[in-house]
Amino acid sequence: RQGAAAAFRGAGIFRAKGCACPGRARRACSKTFIFRMHRTHHCAQLTPSALGETVSLLGWVDSIRDHGGILFIDLRDRKGITQVKFDPQVNAALGAQAAQLKPESVIGVTGKVVPRPEGTVNASLPTGAIEIDATALTIHNLSDTPPFPLDDAGGDKVNEDLRLTYRYLDLRRPKMRKNLQVRHRVSKSIRDYFDAQEFIEVETPALFKSTPEGAREYLVPSRIHPGQFYALSQSPQQFKQILMVAGVERYFQIARCFRDEDLRSDRQMEFTQVDVEASFVDREDIYALFEGMLKKVWHDVLGVDLPTPFPRLPYVEAMNRYGVDKPDVRFGLELVDLTDTFKQSGFKVFQSTATSGGAVKAINAKGLADLTQGEIKALEEIAKSLGAKGLAYIKVEGGEWKSPIVKFFSETEKAELTAKLGIAEGDAVFFAAAPWEKACAILGRIRLEAAVLLQKRGKLTIRPDDWKFLWVIEFPLMTHDEAENRYVATHHPFTAPVPEDVALLESDPKKVRGQHYDVVLNGMELGGGSIRIHQPALQKKVFEEVLKIPADVVESRFGYMLKAFTYGAPPHGGIAFGLDRMVALLCGTTSIRDVIAFPKTQKGQDLMAQSPTPVTAKQLKELHIQTVIPE
Repeated sequence: RQGAAAAFRGAGIFRAKGCACPGRARRACSKTFIFRMHRTHHCAQLTPSALGETVSLLGWVDSIRDHGGILFIDLRDRKGITQVKFDPQVNAALGAQAAQLKPESVIGVTGKVVPRPEGTVNASLPTGAIEIDATALTIHNLSDTPPFPLDDAGGDKVNEDLRLTYRYLDLRRPKMRKNLQVRHRVSKSIRDYFDAQEFIEVETPALFKSTPEGAREYLVPSRIHPGQFYALSQSPQQFKQILMVAGVERYFQIARCFRDEDLRSDRQMEFTQVDVEASFVDREDIYALFEGMLKKVWHDVLGVDLPTPFPRLPYVEAMNRYGVDKPDVRFGLELVDLTDTFKQSGFKVFQSTATSGGAVKAINAKGLADLTQGEIKALEEIAKSLGAKGLAYIKVEGGEWKSPIVKFFSETEKAELTAKLGIAEGDAVFFAAAPWEKACAILGRIRLEAAVLLQKRGKLTIRPDDWKFLWVIEFPLMTHDEAENRYVATHHPFTAPVPEDVALLESDPKKVRGQHYDVVLNGMELGGGSIRIHQPALQKKVFEEVLKIPADVVESRFGYMLKAFTYGAPPHGGIAFGLDRMVALLCGTTSIRDVIAFPKTQKGQDLMAQSPTPVTAKQLKELHIQTVIPE
């Protein structure tokens, strides 16, 4: 104890005078006091009820103001701001010491709580009615001038690469600090919810085996097994199913996952997902479980009471109405099918598509007839990027239908278009003619772009806090890969087929619906899951007969899983939610980089730590690896 006390004195930390706690109690008291001695309050805590008290605060210098030689410093910590006054006429040495300070310097201040002079009260601050009349100052670190403003308004105008290079400064900004706090509250709410539902959190390995039929992986070479590799886990999928075989029954994990994908605003190479699996459940059980979780999170974080149950929308209906499997249903502009209308049309482009098994679809962007040529051109380029040859449209202005294709329409076709689309003065109608899925996708994207244009014109209001959740269900179990001329799993090969479609696995796999479900919010997929295949014979059949994976490959990649299923695998299902996307929506930001403490750029770089970097020849030799850098 004497040695520790000497060390504490050397560090400027002392035991409280007059502490009379005996023995162990005194040691515990001392430990508590060490953490509190230099900070009696945080910087959003003091109010007029503390007037006359001597207090100690710690934090960063937020701003400095010189009023006729008297320095006023806003001291900031993670809780808020308190104003501190240094008067050189009262204490010249202290005033000289304070004059050294620069914004973002780290200091400790002791002083007396006094009222602010009349007319200087700041009603926007919890501490705005008081200030600290400083009697002592400790300068822990003087700061260089930051490379960008650390307030939200100034920081938002800075190039993101600069913010990521100095991420430790960016995280000092109030908005970024709030985002991290929201993320913490979301994680805590989720853990509390699943704990109350009697789930247990189990950590699964980050180092797994390579599964090249999925997304691109990060490979990790093994030093002790030359020429062999681990893969960073893309998902705990197989482990959580094994946990069901193990009798865990109710598992969850806030899991770190890795995918070597091209990055976007809503995608990172390393991300966090809320991963869940449960035994003896069906789809309705999963819907109720996760609606309850989302309801609790939105209530805990935003104080919003979400209405449940969420609507359910089959995949085919979602594509037919919105042109996408993650629809934003906060606004209309729904797709209308016109295939039958154009089967006898004089417009050959539409007629040939309609009679050859394709689809002709349209949307009416009401009020968008004032499109400029530049806007039309931009929409055409978007349609072409999705495989269209162009973008047919009609603008209704001055009682006239303006379009290069109108001359090919009969009066009957015009009447049907008017009736089905509700065409009126000022409207703009867009068409797509292609195979069904492509026609839906083209118009689905045009629908979103038209909504943006209508918002800019003040003709459509889409509120970010209009929380429209829904389940998209019954996706196709299999998708035919034209390049490889075989079926591939639409999501993953462990998804169980809808029971009434099992017989179609051999005769027509493309018509088999899966027991898969996605939860969608305002056009963003938050998560997805499925009821799993738990019968080893059916799982083996899907691998070998439907997906055409050779038997030896099935054994090498999934043999342990199939073997585990022979020892009594219960019916089970689960889901995984993207935590980063969920927090981004709750924080009102479009980029998940804003809610991750240390994200990568769109090029996959950590600008702060300057990674990735080359490694030494010795390191490569130990891993039995040679690199070939392309010229």
